[in-house]
Amino acid sequence: MIRFPSALRRSKPDIAVDFGTSNLRLVSRDGGIIFDEPSLCCFSRQDGVTEFVAAGAAVRAMLDRTPRGLTIKHPLCRGVLQDIEAAKELLRFALSQTRSARSVRSPSALIGIPADATQAERSAMLTAANDAGFGAVELISEPLAAAIGAGIDVEAPRGALLVECGAATTEVSVFALGGSCAAGSVRVGSTTLDQAIADYLHLEHKFLIGHNTAEEMKLDYAGRQQSSSCSSSVSITAKGRCLRRGLPMTLEIPLSELDRIVDRHFEQIVRVVHDVLAQTPPELSQDIFDVGVILTGGGALVPRIADMIAQATQLRVTVAADATHCVAKGLHHLLQA
Repeated sequence: MIRFPSALRRSKPDIAVDFGTSNLRLVSRDGGIIFDEPSLCCFSRQDGVTEFVAAGAAVRAMLDRTPRGLTIKHPLCRGVLQDIEAAKELLRFALSQTRSARSVRSPSALIGIPADATQAERSAMLTAANDAGFGAVELISEPLAAAIGAGIDVEAPRGALLVECGAATTEVSVFALGGSCAAGSVRVGSTTLDQAIADYLHLEHKFLIGHNTAEEMKLDYAGRQQSSSCSSSVSITAKGRCLRRGLPMTLEIPLSELDRIVDRHFEQIVRVVHDVLAQTPPELSQDIFDVGVILTGGGALVPRIADMIAQATQLRVTVAADATHCVAKGLHHLLQA
């Protein structure tokens, strides 16, 4: 059984936090996911004074639309904390939305964090959580939580290869006997794919699109890829601004052109999977050959990543059920353990 380290050993945590680059999720022992909103904060600055304005879903519609004096901040960048103040305000907002008005005690928490996070990054997360009003906080590896959420028996004497495709970080881990036997990561994920699409349109077509439009294009692309009847000659429409004419316009992008962007982006993940397999002991390699590769995280919903890994490794690749919420489901399991 996975046990909590000494800081939380006397009592189970009250709440778990899946703090992702794209979304923040709070998980309770009895209610499961009780908060799930974008990891965004909005601040105003007037006369040299910065004030918190809004967080979460309310800020999403503000992206690329804020007037002078308002700033939108992302607490995390490429999977790790980059703005402690924004993280503190977002955590405080989430806690206020889920906390009973009669509750005065600071809840203890279990927070997921990338397995390769540095000590400084871990300390920053602890500081943000404590400043937001949490009590005792323990950090746990997100790939481990994802593996548990995907239904992998991480304590079995049998190897399992997990690829956690997060918003900005992809982590590859081989689990057996309750621990990680081989691991690797790359700062690439579903939101960095959004940026890659926007950058490509800017460079190749002299066409500017916003964050939300890039994400919509990616989701449209993923949906069409899942359709067996979809032809590569089909196009996706993007709305933005043409730099050549300086006017709002629409642009038709063939799926085949997006294929090249996605392939080039996900090649980095395939290389990490190959590197982790190369350092895996022979007996665990046999287990992985029998079981295959399991994908979790929002990035796993882009079908091409599974196809690329399968082609490169000649292994069976499976996308976990409810892949987007595997970390949260694993944290929920640990709360109940």
